[in-house]
Amino acid sequence: MKLFIKNMVSLRCKIVVKSELDKLGLHYNSVELGEVELADKASREQLEMLNVALKLTGLEIMDDNKKILVEKIKTTIIELIHYNDDQIKVNLSSFLSEKLNHNYTYLSNLFSEIKGITIEQYYISNKIEKVKELLVYDELSLTEIAWKLHYSSVSHLSNQFKKMTGLTPSHFKNLKSKKRVALGNL
Repeated sequence: MKLFIKNMVSLRCKIVVKSELDKLGLHYNSVELGEVELADKASREQLEMLNVALKLTGLEIMDDNKKILVEKIKTTIIELIHYNDDQIKVNLSSFLSEKLNHNYTYLSNLFSEIKGITIEQYYISNKIEKVKELLVYDELSLTEIAWKLHYSSVSHLSNQFKKMTGLTPSHFKNLKSKKRVALGNL
């Protein structure tokens, strides 16, 4: 039995979901970002108890197919930017279409309708949050960050960063209060 979980965007979310499944005695084959594959069918009561527990942590079981697909788009982008160092070999639209087995126009229209922003805006927001994270860690130069996140140049990264945050990357790096947005809030 497959469950789809809303707002499951980090490794910590996976730990929370596994913990709640264990508490309810629900056995699972896998727990991935946004998805849980249960080993056995769960009762309606168990699913309701799981959903109540998950809602306390900002997560939620989804059953609306359109919202599930939007969540899959979000999860795919998050995995691509935050948990994968490989550059995709095709453009984002082709990558999402292939990965999710839907026409990109449909995915784009659905995402915009439900989220109120475009897939591209969501993708850029995630890239900028990753840039902020890497700037705060202060382990990579701006050139290395641009390369890691597959920007065509440091200038392109800097321009996009300034457009999204109102700050240059170096000014952001020098701020004492590092203002980052949690992935679940994008």
